[in-house]
Amino acid sequence: MLGFGFDGTISFFNDARAGSIMSPEPGARESRRSTRVRLKVRIEAKGLTEPLTCEGETIVVNRHGALISTTVPLRVGMRIEIHVILTDQRALAHVVYVDPDWPRHCGIGLEKPQNIWGASLPPDDWKEGDSG
Repeated sequence: MLGFGFDGTISFFNDARAGSIMSPEPGARESRRSTRVRLKVRIEAKGLTEPLTCEGETIVVNRHGALISTTVPLRVGMRIEIHVILTDQRALAHVVYVDPDWPRHCGIGLEKPQNIWGASLPPDDWKEGDSG
């Protein structure tokens, strides 16, 4: 699988944890709205309905959201603003998943699908006109 490093490098990877996140098994792509890419970039998360500001980083991203790691646990249903330090872009999102074994790892869904992450060579299905 193709990945983009924090320093802008492109690399290929294949590890057990990535396999479970990226779902490479045949037929899995049909259930995804956009391809997932392993990308580590610094972020800030700010609560919109409750007082919270924390730092973190992405683990896996796609056009519709990301798996992130934060300095404080978030909760499912929480509305947040994500600020990507590298691109200085911001987006509204909501927490859709919190890992029960790693409570500071959570899945977020962007309210508007977009590439705020800084992936310079995004997958073909990340095109702006593809809102799927």
